[in-house]
Amino acid sequence: MSIDMNQFLQTFFEESFEGLDDMENGLLNMTAGEPDVEQLNDIFRAAHSIKGGAGTFGLNSVTDLTHKLETLLDRLREGESEVTTDGINLLLASVDCLRSLLQAERDGTEADPQQAADITTRLAAMVDADDDDGSSDGNAGDDAGSSATADDGSGPGGGWRIGFTPEPHLFMTGNDPLRLLEELSELGEIQVSCDSSSLPALPDLDPEECVLSWTIDLYGDVERQAIEEVFEWVEDDCSLTIEPLEPAGGDTTTAAPETAPEPEAASAGEPAGDDAHQKPAQQSSGGNASTSSSIRVDTGKIDNLIDMVGELVITQSMLNELGENFTMDKLEKLQDGLAQLERNTRELQENVMRIRMVPISFAYSRLPRMVHDLMRQLGKKVDLQLNGEETELDKTVMEKIIDPLVHLVRNAMDHGIEPPEKRAELGKPETGTLEMNAYHKGGYIVIEINDDGGGISRDRLLNKAREAGLMENGSELSDEQVFDFIFHPGLSTHDEATDVSGRGVGMDVVKRNIKALGGNITVNSTPGKGTRFAIHLPLTLSILDGQLFRVGDQVYVVPLISIMESLQMQGGKIKRMAGTSELYEWRDDYIPIIRLRELFNEAGGGDLENELMVVVEEDDRYVGLHVDELLGQQQVVIKSLKSNYRPVTGFAGATILGNGTVALILDIAGLLELAQARDEVLTKGANN
Repeated sequence: MSIDMNQFLQTFFEESFEGLDDMENGLLNMTAGEPDVEQLNDIFRAAHSIKGGAGTFGLNSVTDLTHKLETLLDRLREGESEVTTDGINLLLASVDCLRSLLQAERDGTEADPQQAADITTRLAAMVDADDDDGSSDGNAGDDAGSSATADDGSGPGGGWRIGFTPEPHLFMTGNDPLRLLEELSELGEIQVSCDSSSLPALPDLDPEECVLSWTIDLYGDVERQAIEEVFEWVEDDCSLTIEPLEPAGGDTTTAAPETAPEPEAASAGEPAGDDAHQKPAQQSSGGNASTSSSIRVDTGKIDNLIDMVGELVITQSMLNELGENFTMDKLEKLQDGLAQLERNTRELQENVMRIRMVPISFAYSRLPRMVHDLMRQLGKKVDLQLNGEETELDKTVMEKIIDPLVHLVRNAMDHGIEPPEKRAELGKPETGTLEMNAYHKGGYIVIEINDDGGGISRDRLLNKAREAGLMENGSELSDEQVFDFIFHPGLSTHDEATDVSGRGVGMDVVKRNIKALGGNITVNSTPGKGTRFAIHLPLTLSILDGQLFRVGDQVYVVPLISIMESLQMQGGKIKRMAGTSELYEWRDDYIPIIRLRELFNEAGGGDLENELMVVVEEDDRYVGLHVDELLGQQQVVIKSLKSNYRPVTGFAGATILGNGTVALILDIAGLLELAQARDEVLTKGANN
């Protein structure tokens, strides 16, 4: 029986990328000349795990690079090489290269072979440089569990005798003795004998335990270090002896066979056949791996979910019993049961939503490396402070907010924080501060990005906006309105574009992406003191708080976050413009009125006086929606129109109400497009 190893690939990739993140964070926190030994050990263990897994799946490019990386890391943790800034940067570059190789293997694409070759050469050169300085050769295999002699050359008589006794849990680590024997056979001719004396009777056999051991005679001019490298990734999971073979004619030496026999793999319960150790087909790991994702869930959340399901089953049983023998005297009991069912359902919904919640450290994780690289590129000193890392957010929202956060940090590093010499002239510390805070506020999460840089000049931004024709001379705008101009496409207060951030390109995308998540972003800045960006996001995209209203016979939903005010229109504040446009005087301004009855081709119309209007906001534009009746507010579960029907302009999705009917959820931006297109058609028809 063979085992399809492809089923384990996705887990391997996820754990490897997590390991790379841990390595990167450890390296970023490392100080040249003052290494933390435990930190180095953690980095080494992460690299060691990746190497072992890559070897199991036959990912040779990953295995080869990680092996070189381990050699340097082992020297560093043993104190045989000094931790330098160049060394840390090389290790970070190695992490980047490993990440690229793993991504290519996962997605079934080709990695850049030159990048891996360059990194491998640089790692070898750094190790060789240490050798030239008289450093002793550090071996990763000299840990507990190995008994070795001091001889590092080939064994007397041209060979070695290797005793290999795996721990019972070896299979659970993803390692295969057969693969190790095959690697030894590549070093020279081998003769293998298997000790099955510990093999239990068949009824007592646990197929997940390794109960065999092997003695391998390896013939040839082979260095001891090469043998130790084969067993590096199982050194903590086995007992290993390596002894020189005695010269030919001795009592314990067997002459080298003319043809080396195939390595034995008489492991009970172990996969026999080539499928278990061959490199898996890229097809199976590539197609779905790049689009699928998973979440690691705390067992406490799972336990709560199981408890809720148990409560739900109990309530269902009670209601079933009432339904089978129902009489009117049991009505109160039925109402109590339905109320309990509502509570259970609501709690179940909340617990299910918590499973999708992940800490914002998921989004924070790539920022330290980016700041580290930008400091080198821009010649700046920055202290990155990350607060509220345990604040949780829906995974879908988290994945979509990463790019806006990256752009805002790059912008702060490039345009906000000044170079050290300029900060010194201004009486500021040479090291600038870039602070990120995340916290919950009501049903939203707030993410703040603060820097103590030069800030944004209000007057300069106003002049740029006038030059771009975004406002008229003499217009009075609030600070919030002025700073909002930085999100306008193509507008920048900097005359020269840089490699880090371009000429106003990107900030408009930041705002658009945040708006697409149902959130908003505000800016506050003081020249010479710094800038603060504040992002407000809903905790989830699956459920929203909505206001229900009726237009004709249909019920619609508008997100509560979009509503500014609901009011009864006064006749004296309604103004009609040329064509079909109608305006309403609201808060010292005039906003357009959209008659939803007419827009949705419902019968009716007439005078708007004393009619209901819902004022909504979209991208700093305000519009009044004329509705027939305001209903209640409630949480609604969003169903995709695109997935279940087709995209419909003006509607963001649909939901199913308690009475089983479908209500459409309005998309304010789409409604404005529909209304504008309708007005243009009607105006053109009137002119003709």
